[in-house]
Amino acid sequence: METAIGIVAGILTSISMVPQLIKVIKEKDVDNLSPMMVAILLAGVSLWVVYGIILTDWPIILSNAFSVIVNTTLLICYFFFRNRQ
Repeated sequence: METAIGIVAGILTSISMVPQLIKVIKEKDVDNLSPMMVAILLAGVSLWVVYGIILTDWPIILSNAFSVIVNTTLLICYFFFRNRQ
């Protein structure tokens, strides 16, 4: 049961930034996006990946690795789109 709860929690937190990423890519508008918030979140989920690797806990590793990809993409989009307005 604990693993199932962890997997569901990981999925939900991992996909939480996907709507923001879709909106940024679709509208090419990053005015309301805080790069500092994304960078801090990226650092946090990266540390979760390291923690998961230390524990060899695949739900932690996979869910947070997905978050790393989403948040890295969001941060790249911020720097790419910020001057296109």
